Amino acid sequence: MKIICDIYCSTRDSDMYLYVKKEEGLSRVPEQLQEKFGKPRHVMTMLLQPGKKLARVEAAKVIDQLQEKGFYLQLPPPKDTAMLDIHLRNSKFNI
Repeated sequence: MKIICDIYCSTRDSDMYLYVKKEEGLSRVPEQLQEKFGKPRHVMTMLLQPGKKLARVEAAKVIDQLQEKGFYLQLPPPKDTAMLDIHLRNSKFNI
């Protein structure tokens, strides 16, 4: 199955993205999630199809969620605190 989807970035967290079917827009996204997400900023429109690789998730998973829930929320990756500590200790640009 192929789906044309719109991808929005959160104005509250630049690493949080919301995928929705283009023809449905944000109509199936729960109000509570919309409030936490902030004002959505349109990033792109793309064709999703099984087997396509996305940055952090398989397209098939996004398609499944779009069919079931009407949206897919991509959360920021967990922060690796150990690596962040090493970076901060070793960074020559740390102010």
